[in-house]
Amino acid sequence: MTDTLPLEQKTATRISPMNVLRNRNFRLLWIGEGISLLGDQFYLIALPWLVLSLTGNPLAVGTVLAAAGIPRALFMLVGGALTDRITPRKLMINSNLARMILTGLLAALVTTNLIQLWMLYVSALLFGFVDAFFFPAQTSIVPKLVEKDQLQAGNSLVHGTAQLSLFVGPLLAGAVIALLDRGAADSTTGIALAFALDSLSFIASIAALSLMRIQKGGAGAGTASGGVLNSIRAGLLYVWKDATLRIVFPITLGLNILINGPFAVGIPVISRARFPEGAAAFGLIMSLFGGGALLGTVLAGVLPKLSKKLLGTVSLSVISMMGIGLAIIGLSPTMYIAAAAALAMGIANGYANINLITWLQQKVAPEMTGRVMSLVMFAAVGMNPISNALAGALIGLNITVLLVCAGLLMTIFTLFAAFSPAVRAGME
Repeated sequence: MTDTLPLEQKTATRISPMNVLRNRNFRLLWIGEGISLLGDQFYLIALPWLVLSLTGNPLAVGTVLAAAGIPRALFMLVGGALTDRITPRKLMINSNLARMILTGLLAALVTTNLIQLWMLYVSALLFGFVDAFFFPAQTSIVPKLVEKDQLQAGNSLVHGTAQLSLFVGPLLAGAVIALLDRGAADSTTGIALAFALDSLSFIASIAALSLMRIQKGGAGAGTASGGVLNSIRAGLLYVWKDATLRIVFPITLGLNILINGPFAVGIPVISRARFPEGAAAFGLIMSLFGGGALLGTVLAGVLPKLSKKLLGTVSLSVISMMGIGLAIIGLSPTMYIAAAAALAMGIANGYANINLITWLQQKVAPEMTGRVMSLVMFAAVGMNPISNALAGALIGLNITVLLVCAGLLMTIFTLFAAFSPAVRAGME
């Protein structure tokens, strides 16, 4: 029998973060995932730095990141279908258990100097497979915990905490690696500690999810029928029959390849090759991106809610700032200019995301949430393997040209889409 998470009743009419935090289940989610997300930033800094320490080759960074993206993309829709069947909570617990084991194993291999590049490819493939089930569940769980009119406040808290971890985590991880390894090319003590801290952080999330009060078989239980492939087909048809979603998903998919790969591969490479601060520069740039995203999330919560007519145009116009920021990073002669550009990119990312995700959660039928959100995640990260691999190959030729061209193409594409009649009509 499947389980569901009860919707706890509101105790106040004014919807605010404090009102949402009175919901015990949501409060547990917020605390547990906040700690886990902070640990994730240590992994995301340590992994590319370890690849560069082992090989010194930016192409290797891109292909390792691409290896994680392949199973993530292939199994994302399966993860969404299972989310609608067995509830997000169960999938999140099992996924976190697997990721805890993987990061703990990496920490042990690095500590004992047994780590080799092929092991990172295997680990990345396994990590990507697990992520394919975790991400749809994570983006689907909030509507299961809070009432519909609390979604904006709930999403602001969840995403705001994620962006706070993106601000603090990379800075701490970069400092730990730089302090313990002291710039030595053959030292990996700081990297091993970063992996170990991420592994430990999963315990908090597993414990918090396990402590949630479970109601058997109530409203909101998994309702998908038929096989997994039939469930996926139903999700695809649901999106295709909705004119709004038919516009949103191609735009998201198109943007992915122009920003994710160049940013993920380019920032560690440019920090190592151009900026004398090295790992500290990498951490600072990523932290300011996270800080900007946090600020953008806050702005989305306090500024007037966008009308449906303006939602697409304003959100895509804001997202175009990410392209401009990426181009500036490519031209930056110093760490400080690159960090300022990353801050602007983060603001744009946070503001647009919170508006679009809340809109989707309110629009989509509850029994389809997992599948639609898995399609969102597929559109957002499905092209990452290709994007990362291309970025890794092209960066070796000229990192400046790659970042500037990708940024400008993204800006042109998003502005063209933002002011098209189809986008304005599609948001109605």
